[in-house]
Amino acid sequence: MNENGRELVIMITHGIDHELSSVGFTIANGGITAGLKVSIFLTSSGVDLVRKGAADATHVHPLDPLVDLMKDFLARGGTLWACTPCVKARSYEEDDLIEGTVITGAAPMHALIQDGAATLTF
Repeated sequence: MNENGRELVIMITHGIDHELSSVGFTIANGGITAGLKVSIFLTSSGVDLVRKGAADATHVHPLDPLVDLMKDFLARGGTLWACTPCVKARSYEEDDLIEGTVITGAAPMHALIQDGAATLTF
């Protein structure tokens, strides 16, 4: 197990139009605060979150604005993955996405899970 089970993988499948995106990033930031190493894997419409400017107007009260949650997550060392086929299906290029986004398949997520990472899905 990685660092005695101190890894958390969060999969987010919803985009800017659903409150679960904000909830997922709030939980991710809480995990970092709790001392976990947190990775987020965005799939389906979740990849829309990392398109530059997409999350700027999303604010689910009483949570922080989504763009702030995402910036905080990255600034605090969170890993942010976007599903390769989902990115390609939307014709996004790397330059279309916010800095810190890594376009990848599911293999890095699976490796963490195989090593004992906890998982959550939103």
